[in-house]
Amino acid sequence: MGFLLAANGLLVLYVSIYLFKLYYGDDWEGLYESITGYGLGGSSMALFGRVGGGIYTKAADVGADLVGKVERNILKMVIADNVGDNVGDITGMGSDLFGSYAESSCAAFFVASISSFGINHDFTAMSYPLIISSMGIVVCLITTLFATDMFEIKNVREIKPSLKRQLLISTIPMTAGIAMVSFFAWPSEFTLFDFGTEKEVTNCHLFFCVSIGLWAGLVIGYITEYYTSNAYSPVLDMADSCRIGAVTNVIFGLALGYKYVIIPIFSISISIYVSFSLSAMYGIAVTALGMLTTISTGLAIDAYGPISDNAGGIAEMAGMSHKIREKTDALDAAGNTNAAIGKGFAIGSAALVSLALFGAYVSRAGIKSVDVLTPKVFIGLIVGAMLPYWFSAMIMKSVGSAALKMVEEVRREMIPPGALVMLTPLIVGTFLGVETLAGVLAGSLVSGVQVAISASNTGGAWDNAKKYIEAEGSEHAKSLGPKGSDCHKAAVIGDTIGDPLKDTSGPSLNILIKLMAVESLVFAPFFVAHGGLLFKFI
Repeated sequence: MGFLLAANGLLVLYVSIYLFKLYYGDDWEGLYESITGYGLGGSSMALFGRVGGGIYTKAADVGADLVGKVERNILKMVIADNVGDNVGDITGMGSDLFGSYAESSCAAFFVASISSFGINHDFTAMSYPLIISSMGIVVCLITTLFATDMFEIKNVREIKPSLKRQLLISTIPMTAGIAMVSFFAWPSEFTLFDFGTEKEVTNCHLFFCVSIGLWAGLVIGYITEYYTSNAYSPVLDMADSCRIGAVTNVIFGLALGYKYVIIPIFSISISIYVSFSLSAMYGIAVTALGMLTTISTGLAIDAYGPISDNAGGIAEMAGMSHKIREKTDALDAAGNTNAAIGKGFAIGSAALVSLALFGAYVSRAGIKSVDVLTPKVFIGLIVGAMLPYWFSAMIMKSVGSAALKMVEEVRREMIPPGALVMLTPLIVGTFLGVETLAGVLAGSLVSGVQVAISASNTGGAWDNAKKYIEAEGSEHAKSLGPKGSDCHKAAVIGDTIGDPLKDTSGPSLNILIKLMAVESLVFAPFFVAHGGLLFKFI
């Protein structure tokens, strides 16, 4: 799955550019129009895959947990829950990362169009994002050999470390690959015309920008694993809190989610500062691309958990032996922790991609600077910061409603969140103008990233605390169990609360901040020419 997504995204983008050049010739303005449309298309599909799929899977999971575990003490699993794992965790995450993959390339190409390469129509030099992504596929292909041939897994305990090790193994050679592309397949320097100024960018600058994104992704991934794995104190403390009841479990989970935001935000902030200092907005775009260079490995790790979970569900419904179910549970537990790592990558890359798209929008809209003290911008900033909360509220309510009526509710309930994302840039740009829309994009980015990080990993920690109690793999876990005990029921309630956070509202916020940014970029010329209707009448 990981290789299919990366290769397909890269191939389709390259073929689209090649066919456009073949048919329209040297129309570079039209070429970049089509590239921004490519990113918009990817994000639009990601919206429905992530939101619709997330509502479906969590409605099924919540229903299965509440009725099956709390009320009637049935172990698990309903068919809708199995289907939901595919729809939400596989389709949703895949479409989300494809959107980031497409948009980071789109942002890099668009910003490069205002460089000396763009002015001189030097496409070979501008194809740096495509070459970097291609190198990532090659490196990840080599990385798979470490898991399948060089370090053969002997027992269950080695599964989780092996999956986590794959990220580090892919990151190290990818750094060397970035150096090869930057220093041997790229001119030594070029001029970037950014916001009316000229900036000289060297191949050394680009190497640092892409590498920073790559290693920032690894840091975010490992921090995510620390806060969501049942091998470390945060989740163990949360499991212990279940002794008292569901209330303390919920409080511990919320506190953990808020605390988790700190290090990823600092990692993203440092990446933004360094990359912008070195290469302006182009640096931020390729930093986002760097975080996604190992997407093949990251997505493979992310898909591991849902596939194992479905295997366990099939084994149980088929009446297979308990030993088989124990093995699939072990695989699922290992995959569940590492799935949180994939969400960390998705959120971090979404933040960088959105900022790069924001910069491209500002350039295209002809805005020289975004002054937050300007009333138009400040209004947009406040409204934009509110949107992730409104969006999350819609989705979480949809999960609760859809738990009772599955397919019909999913179809109906996913329309308002989708409309909020798609219509907000159009309405704000048309009636309030490009400056207010810039404030909306900035506000939604700032609050959306932090809400997404907190929600996604709070839910992951609750889930693993429940699995830790259910597994009874240690004396400590046995003292908290067994299944069906009050402690276990408290953990199930926490997991049920966390389900819409970690698999629906949290990850869906990636789509909100990216889709609004790329849609604004696509419609920027229209907003410049016809926007601000409300202020024209005041």
